Order: sequence, then structure tokens, then C-alpha cells
Amino acid sequence: MHQILNFTRQGQPFIIIHGLFGSSRNWQGLAKQFAVHYDVITLDLRNHGDSFHADSMDYPLMAADVIALMDQLQLDQAYVLGHSMGGKVAMTLCHEYPQRFDKLVVADIAPVSYSHDYDDIILPILQMDLANLANRQQADQSLASSIADQRIRLFLLQNLVFEQGQAHWMLNWPVLQRFMPQITGFADISDWHVPHPSLFIRGGLSDYVDERAWQLIQQHFEQAELVTLPQAGHWLHADKPEAFVDAVVAFLGK
Repeated sequence: MHQILNFTRQGQPFIIIHGLFGSSRNWQGLAKQFAVHYDVITLDLRNHGDSFHADSMDYPLMAADVIALMDQLQLDQAYVLGHSMGGKVAMTLCHEYPQRFDKLVVADIAPVSYSHDYDDIILPILQMDLANLANRQQADQSLASSIADQRIRLFLLQNLVFEQGQAHWMLNWPVLQRFMPQITGFADISDWHVPHPSLFIRGGLSDYVDERAWQLIQQHFEQAELVTLPQAGHWLHADKPEAFVDAVVAFLGK
């Protein structure tokens, strides 16, 4: 696992895990704010960012990667925050390795399966002619007819890099496509009892954590709290960064 960014060496270790198609770079601004209080570590999950590409991908594997990183950094225990896919990794960590974590923050995701397959994003990207791309603007133009939302295109194109004039993706798109059922799905949590103080933050404009999901969370996360950020969507930490940081710091400071 690469692209490990340590922002300070004081306070409780605080691991931040990005979401699907993201990377640690998406969290640098907020991580620096959290670093006033904690020893912040951001990371890139497998098949994302600067981390290794692997032929398989599911939540137990990603959780094991994070534990291997903690062992490498000699971290016995940490707070953990995960957004979207990263939130599912964080929940898996607290269930499978409860002694390694003190508090859990989950951003706009629930421990349930979702119906997205993201083929509307992945198929146009796999069809791109990387050999004839000169820059990211040209890539944006080539995707505009398939992915209408410019914000999503620009987010995805952060993962397109040019080295010696040749474009390549940091994301392992073929593996992400093949394992999308595992990524959008989740384990059967009927026997889960997560004892950690847990903060679930949802966007008021997002439908990822509805009332049914919140009821499920309360059944299996014994000390769960819920905060809703009005006028924030799924990328709630980008939509309402100050409110997001305030909610996290208040919870971790209890």
C-alpha cells in the first residue's frame, strides 16, 4: 500500500480511507485540519491511487491491507474514518479487528448492498484511446457525451496521469469492473455487534443512509450516533467541509 501521508506525529493515530474511484489526495485538505488534533494517516487502497494493482478486491482483503499498514507503522490502535467504499472498509476493520480501533467514523454509507454497477462510468473509460490522448482536457472532452456531470468527470480524471507523453490510469479499471458486485455489496451482518463508539454522518441530499439503513446500523453498532449535514450530497466532506470537520472532531473529542 503506497501514498501514505503522515501529517503529524502527535495525538491519537487517525486513519482516513477514501471512497471508490478516489485516493488519499482527495483528503489532503481535510487531513491537514484534523492533524491539529491527531496523528493523521491517509492511504490509497489497492487498485487506487499510488497503491499496488491486484487481481482481486473485496472488503476482507482491503481490511487486511490496512492492518498490514498499521503493523508496518507500528500502530497498535487508531481512530478510523472511511467515506463510501472506505466506510465499508472501516466497518469491516472494526468488526474483524476490534482491538485495533478505538472509534469509528463512517461517511455516507451503510453496511448494506447497493444496486449500482457503474457501467455507465467504467465502459466509456475502458473504450478510451489512451495512446492518442495529449492531455486531461482532451480526455474530459472524450468522456463528456457519456458522463454528462462535469464534476464526476473531473473527479475521475484526477486518476489519469501522463508520463513521458503517455496517458495511463492509476485506477485498475478492469479489476474494479469485475469485482463491482463485491464492492457495492456487503457481508451479512446479522451476527455483528460492533462495540466501538461510532459516528455515522450522512448528507441530507444523499439517499445512501436512509431510515431503514439507520435502523439496521443501530441494531449492530452498539454506540452508534447519526449526524445529518443539510444541503450535502454523497461527497458531504467536499460539500460541507467545515461542518464535516466539526462533527468529526466533536465526536472524537468526547
